[in-house]
Amino acid sequence: MSDTLEFGKSVLRQEARAVAALADILDPRFDQAVQALLACQGHVVITGIGKPWLIGQKISATLASTGTRSFPLHPSEAVHGDVGRLHPGDVVIAMSNSGESEEVVRLLPVIKRVGCRLIGITAKPQSALARHSDILLEMGKFEEACPIGMAPSVSTTVMLALGDALALAVMKARNFGREDYARFHPGGALGRSLMKVGDIMRPLAQTATVGSAATVKDALGAITRQKTGAVFIVENGRLLGVFTDGDLRRHIEDDGLLQHKVAEIMTRPGKRVEVERLAGEAVKLMQDYRIGELPVVNAAGELVGHVALKDLVSMHFM
Repeated sequence: MSDTLEFGKSVLRQEARAVAALADILDPRFDQAVQALLACQGHVVITGIGKPWLIGQKISATLASTGTRSFPLHPSEAVHGDVGRLHPGDVVIAMSNSGESEEVVRLLPVIKRVGCRLIGITAKPQSALARHSDILLEMGKFEEACPIGMAPSVSTTVMLALGDALALAVMKARNFGREDYARFHPGGALGRSLMKVGDIMRPLAQTATVGSAATVKDALGAITRQKTGAVFIVENGRLLGVFTDGDLRRHIEDDGLLQHKVAEIMTRPGKRVEVERLAGEAVKLMQDYRIGELPVVNAAGELVGHVALKDLVSMHFM
């Protein structure tokens, strides 16, 4: 085995041991920190300098994506005007391995003066950050994994793991579920998979409809006005069927076709999907049956809108 490969493995083992040791030293102050974030009426603000600043941005993003309003605040920018972003209802999480980082320590009295609660994350329980924190989360004892023992490695891994534990514990306490997560991730594959039909459909006002007494000419007029490929036939709000270009082609040679009642030649009852179903079910129906416009109904069978194939393409469902 090469020296570099062996060293790489030792780094991973050292960082893994430090994270495992952190789990063993977590105490009731962790619960206090979780409760502070749950009770926060403002934002959870993350600050740190150097590598902790980078770690803090990730933790802030995790909080924001799991139901907790959060943003990162650089300590140098804070003392040059950005402290105006802080408000008394905020909770600040300040991170520093040594607990003595000049930029972070300089910000502590400002945080107190504004009236924010302060959660400190540090490996040094006797540091300035530890002394001024309302809630202290200790990172434990460890050595950096770099060959000269100086480059942040184990410390940043532990810091990130502790931040993740805090954010996800708050997420769990909020009962933040899969559907909540999807609302915060509408552009991702997971978000799309959890969206409901009601999230992707066009509303009734943008859906071509006619009554059961309408003629084929009326139906074609509705299709033209809404610029769709199908019209839905309704009676007292309930969906009876659908008339598409396929129905038109099948009856194109009928005498006086335009004056025929569309209800006589429509596809009945036709495919449909309920508004509360997952969007993926609508996608599958449209793919399996080559449907360009799929009607959406409520539990009572009333038409509430439709799903358009070209919308699904633009949303990257297909």
